Amino acid sequence: MTEIVKYSMFIDGKWVEAKDGRRLTSINPATGEVWASFPEAGASDVDDAVRAAHRAMTEGPWARMTATERGKKLRRLADLLAAQADALAKLETTDTGKLIRETRSQTRYTAEYLNYFAGAADKLEGTTLPIDKPDLFVMTLREPIGVVAAIVPWNSQLMLTAVKLGPALATGNAIVIKASEHGPVPLLELARLCAEAEIPPGVVNVITGLGDPCGQALTRHPLVARIAFTGGPSTARHIVRNSAENFGVVSLELGGKSPILVFEDADLDSAVNSILAGNFGATGQSCVAGSRVYIQSEVFDEVIGRVADRAKRIRVGNPLDETSEMGPLATEGQRINIERVVAASVKEGATLVTGGARPASQPRGWFYEPTILTCPDPDVPSARQELFGPVLSAFRFKDEAAAVAAANDTEFGLAAGIFTRNSGRSLRVMRQLRAGIVWINTYRASSPLAPFGGYKSSGSGREAGQDSLLDYTRTKTVWIDTATKPMGDPFIMR
Repeated sequence: MTEIVKYSMFIDGKWVEAKDGRRLTSINPATGEVWASFPEAGASDVDDAVRAAHRAMTEGPWARMTATERGKKLRRLADLLAAQADALAKLETTDTGKLIRETRSQTRYTAEYLNYFAGAADKLEGTTLPIDKPDLFVMTLREPIGVVAAIVPWNSQLMLTAVKLGPALATGNAIVIKASEHGPVPLLELARLCAEAEIPPGVVNVITGLGDPCGQALTRHPLVARIAFTGGPSTARHIVRNSAENFGVVSLELGGKSPILVFEDADLDSAVNSILAGNFGATGQSCVAGSRVYIQSEVFDEVIGRVADRAKRIRVGNPLDETSEMGPLATEGQRINIERVVAASVKEGATLVTGGARPASQPRGWFYEPTILTCPDPDVPSARQELFGPVLSAFRFKDEAAAVAAANDTEFGLAAGIFTRNSGRSLRVMRQLRAGIVWINTYRASSPLAPFGGYKSSGSGREAGQDSLLDYTRTKTVWIDTATKPMGDPFIMR
């Protein structure tokens, strides 16, 4: 029997339990066994966290700290994160089933996001305005927006937190992070590093609990000014409704059903490798998974054949094993849903090329084979639903216009990939795709310098880059009368 590790929440610089003593458990997806427990926060616990953040912004040393000093704190946190990358990676892999090689690499790169925002902390500037009235000097300032509520999912928890935590702290805000009930442990360890970095109490708070009441209480709280959410559209609709209670500024990153377009003149090696990365990397549990693949008829059979051949040879196994190439899904519910949707898609005419079941070598845990479906029409279930798993739906297309129309035929609009050697075509198609991110002859590249976000049901707002920094501030306009005479009588018009 695995020993269950007990974790606490981090509120106002202290490790605390839920006031009613309730706890939740985390299941190791590779074994199906409980390995950790953590508090189930209620509305009163959420109130404590938000009020601690508000005090930190208005009364504590954080409120008086210069932007340069804030940047140094963030840089210290980045250094600690990088130094603890191996230990954090092992926790994340145990918590969510993500490959240790990927969690280790991603944790190290997450430190670069914090370094980027640390460097930007004292680079935000106000302006002076050439106002159209005499004797008045007018300037604008950028000020912290207020208490930030950050709600992050279980996949890529550290990176998806860093793109919220980094700009929030760089611009002088305090934050309450709600970790996912399916994988909170790495964020509780991040809280420990925040304390070690000497970020003042209350500036960073990490709470754990369910969407109701924990998430609901957080997004409705009257002292919350900014809500940053990564997750699914159905939850996002609740959050938007909750924000009517505090008029908080909301940004939403809601995933997608991203298309990859492969034209007959593409470098097929790059296309095949990108399709594999976009569908089976991270076990397909990526918001930018390129799970709708459109291939020009002339090369369809060759591309699908090569992708299927490599997919059959992917080593599915223990995510802590350095030789594994794909791990389990994060939850049993995901596996059950994917099995149902794949079966329904085959019933509606899709052809199962490979996969479609639990690997015979993995009788325990939430494992699922790399799966490829060739689809007769765009309405089969696997082509419409975001499955968040290793399932690829492939289609033929005749020409450029047909490819663009098919790619845009979705409620989502997060990302897209284009593979062609024709630079004119790549630019034409890129402009026509309704997606917030377009990769040309590559896929799944990211950087702290590059804004990340989507169109349509993939959300609103952007994470990373300069855009995100501005989203964590408000503009204050200051008018100064420089005249030597007093202000005139307001009832005398000239």
